[in-house]
Amino acid sequence: MVDLNQSGTEVSQDQPPAGDRTRDEERTPSGSTPHPAPPRPYLIAAAALCALYFLYAYLRYSHFQSPSWDLGIFEQEVRAYAGFDAPVVDIKGPGYLILGDHFSPLVALLVPLYWIWPSAVALLFAQAALFAGSAVIVGRTAQQILGGRSGLCVTVAYGLSWGLQEAVKADFHEIALAVPLLALVCRALLMERWRAAVLWSLPLVLVKEDLGVTVAVVGALLAVYGRRLQGFLLAAFGVCAFAVTVLVLIPAASSAGTYDYWKKIEENGGQEVSPLDSVLGVLNSSVKLEMLVFLVGITAFMALRSPLILLVLPTIGWRLLSQDSNHWGMVWHYSAILMPVVFLAMADGIRRSRSSKRPWLAAYADVAVPVALAVAVALTQHLPFRELLRPETYRADARTHFAEQALEAIPAGARVETDITLMAHLTGDRTVYWVGGAPGTAPDFVAINRDFGWSRPIDDPVKYAEQLHPEARYRVAREAGSFVVMERTSPEPPAFR
Repeated sequence: MVDLNQSGTEVSQDQPPAGDRTRDEERTPSGSTPHPAPPRPYLIAAAALCALYFLYAYLRYSHFQSPSWDLGIFEQEVRAYAGFDAPVVDIKGPGYLILGDHFSPLVALLVPLYWIWPSAVALLFAQAALFAGSAVIVGRTAQQILGGRSGLCVTVAYGLSWGLQEAVKADFHEIALAVPLLALVCRALLMERWRAAVLWSLPLVLVKEDLGVTVAVVGALLAVYGRRLQGFLLAAFGVCAFAVTVLVLIPAASSAGTYDYWKKIEENGGQEVSPLDSVLGVLNSSVKLEMLVFLVGITAFMALRSPLILLVLPTIGWRLLSQDSNHWGMVWHYSAILMPVVFLAMADGIRRSRSSKRPWLAAYADVAVPVALAVAVALTQHLPFRELLRPETYRADARTHFAEQALEAIPAGARVETDITLMAHLTGDRTVYWVGGAPGTAPDFVAINRDFGWSRPIDDPVKYAEQLHPEARYRVAREAGSFVVMERTSPEPPAFR
């Protein structure tokens, strides 16, 4: 027999109340025993995905195609933790404490790997493994809920999803730690393991400051599912963690004494934007609309049938409010944390739709997983991994060899100021500054790629280096293609001796 509890949720009288069950006592939300999901096929799929992610990331790294300075920033942070030092990231400015930028202390968990493999490549591998591990969680959960061959199909569709592909292309970011955590949170909610949902949610506030709001939404979902006390406490924790982080912890660590990223919402090109204009402009771009359509489209739109879809709202919210167009679309790493949510929401939505009184919806639910898989495979033809099908992707060109020659001219232990091209290749054993971001330091070397895309062409590299550091004199130590390495010839400043 089935009754409704006070929240309107169905509760079977023939089984214990939905609560904190052990793994052997897990039930799906419908109260039925989960379909078996042996781990071996999923582990094999995860190994293949990990190899795919890492291969793509490593090829881009080895061919000096890093899209931003972020990989170098995160290596400097992890390197500092590995040396039991404060997380100073000189790329952001000499002596810059990175916890005053984004609050991501959980990246310290990568230290053991970095001790073994002290390289930016280790971070790329860690991200590949974390993404692949999340695929196991998502796929096995879908299998337990839906049965049949759904699990492996969902694993592949999830593993090829545009959010993960774009994140791999964008090098390493702290959100790699949040992806498996969110998969575990969603799994726990679907399996009605409420305590596990709470415990897996808590570390999210240490991955990135905005995820405190996501934790609060997990609490709200717990309340919707009938766990009102747990839900209220978790929601309160998430809100408080977010507030304390952005109003107290980050300003305390920041030299500016504030949380700089408010400006992403409050300003556009230096012009102040009112809160009302920010709200009214959330859907003022086709790029935003495209991202939203593809976010649910990769799930055959079945994610919209599940309450889990509410977990995307905090991340989507700040991105749509932002005045920075980099936050709006399908590129970069910002959508990776949404992938486990929407795919497990899809599994839940399909389960709910199978018992729908609308025949067309029930029939569509039976084919939604193949549709999602087909969408993922079709989209891959327009996404980063398509490059792995091209022979030239595996060949090092002349530019790569020139970059390697430039690196050889910079000895280990040197202080070097450089642009994005060489940055992540230097951060393992040198002190690295962003070009133009370290006045008064007179670094040992200034290394530039003249094809980097400067606002003005650099015709005289030595003159450019001495303009950056008028207190020092430089000479060309190595020139290879578009890469120029300049060595300081004047004495080192006393502060750095």
